[in-house]
Amino acid sequence: MQNPFPGMNPYLEQYWRSVHARLIVAACDALNESLPEGLLAVVEERVYVELPDGYERAVYPDIKITRHKHLPDYQTPSATPTATVAPPRAQPLYIEIQTEPITETFINVIEPTGGRVITTIEVLSLANKLSGTGQAQYLKKQQETIQAGVNLVEIDLLRTGEWVVSIPEVYLHAPERTPYRVCVYRAERPTVREFYPIGLRERVPTIGVPLRPTDADVALDLQALVDRVYAQGRCHLLIDYAQPVKPPLSEGDAAWVEAVLQERGLRATQ
Repeated sequence: MQNPFPGMNPYLEQYWRSVHARLIVAACDALNESLPEGLLAVVEERVYVELPDGYERAVYPDIKITRHKHLPDYQTPSATPTATVAPPRAQPLYIEIQTEPITETFINVIEPTGGRVITTIEVLSLANKLSGTGQAQYLKKQQETIQAGVNLVEIDLLRTGEWVVSIPEVYLHAPERTPYRVCVYRAERPTVREFYPIGLRERVPTIGVPLRPTDADVALDLQALVDRVYAQGRCHLLIDYAQPVKPPLSEGDAAWVEAVLQERGLRATQ
């Protein structure tokens, strides 16, 4: 089944871990079909451990907390008996915390000879946009990329979370603060950002990916990538279109989604 929406499918956010992985690979493949000679797009990894203070966000099941009622293997030495009767000692809960590293992928366009990074392309994840270790690491890498003179393309197709792209939200007028967005930093124009506001009801744009100063931009059709991921990932088997979108939409957008789904025969006409 094809993506029933003309632009971003808002239901995909609930399955973003799988969608994100597929988008990265699809974008990398699309870039390699168009890059000039001497450049290569590769998938890279960033690994970190989410600390327990962020586990309630339930971004990924990376932290498991289990409660044990039994006593630990070791025994606390008994106190020396005295004439005074001490109050009974409180029994603590024994909580075992297990953490697993989170691995995120992104794309680097490199010169294979020497490995110089020309452009970094980030498809934002929930961990990037919600407060915690993942967001802190992302913002640190964002600044390091800019300071190193590397082009940076940030693709944000998530409504959940904070504004983290490299142009501050305050620079934009209200109509430009859309649910989705792309921000492009060019190393040769460090004080300028190229910003693509993306509404829910419109096509996800084709953007220009900057390369070396002597290279023309490479076009990256984001809508084609979203549609490919939806079809090849068989996302229609995951999504229950009878349910409302999560996170909730505005009243107007919810009505629009309802009309689209009814037109596609994915929701009963009321």
